[in-house]
Amino acid sequence: MLRRFSGKKTDARGRWRVVVIALAVLNLAALLWLLQPGQSAEDLEMELAALRSQVQQRQAALTRLRTIVKKVETARKQQEEFMSGYFMDRRTSSSTIVTEIESAAKQAGLKLREHAFTIDGIEGSDTLSLMTITANYEGSYADLVEFVYQVDKSKRFLMIDNITAAPQQTAGMLNARFKINTFVREQRP
Repeated sequence: MLRRFSGKKTDARGRWRVVVIALAVLNLAALLWLLQPGQSAEDLEMELAALRSQVQQRQAALTRLRTIVKKVETARKQQEEFMSGYFMDRRTSSSTIVTEIESAAKQAGLKLREHAFTIDGIEGSDTLSLMTITANYEGSYADLVEFVYQVDKSKRFLMIDNITAAPQQTAGMLNARFKINTFVREQRP
């Protein structure tokens, strides 16, 4: 037959036993946690030195990147200055270039026959097109050389692609056909 304990002393002892066992388990857990192998002072010093080295490397990389950013900004500014100085907008380029070429021909002493021009897109560029001017002139060899000189010293980026010259029946006179290229900027939307 089962016996029931009905004493207060027995209940208090059981509670104390549970408390003592719980404290013993907690003390054992704390002891294991303290004895668990951790990092020594030397290990922490080595880790700190490695972190300082990483900080220095990243600061050096940041300095290099800042230098590169400054160079890119300078290059972008110079590119914009070059583009605006040597290349014209498409809508004004034909009249301006033809006027400049006619002026160079007059200074060289050539007689104008006719001009024709075409504008073609450049593969891979959405901001530039190639303008090709075909110009026919009449003059002496010295006049043609002077015209080439005038085109060469032009403020615009003009490139003589081809020159074809044929003698006329008049002594010392030539018919010359020039193919001149230049770049024009496209309007950005």
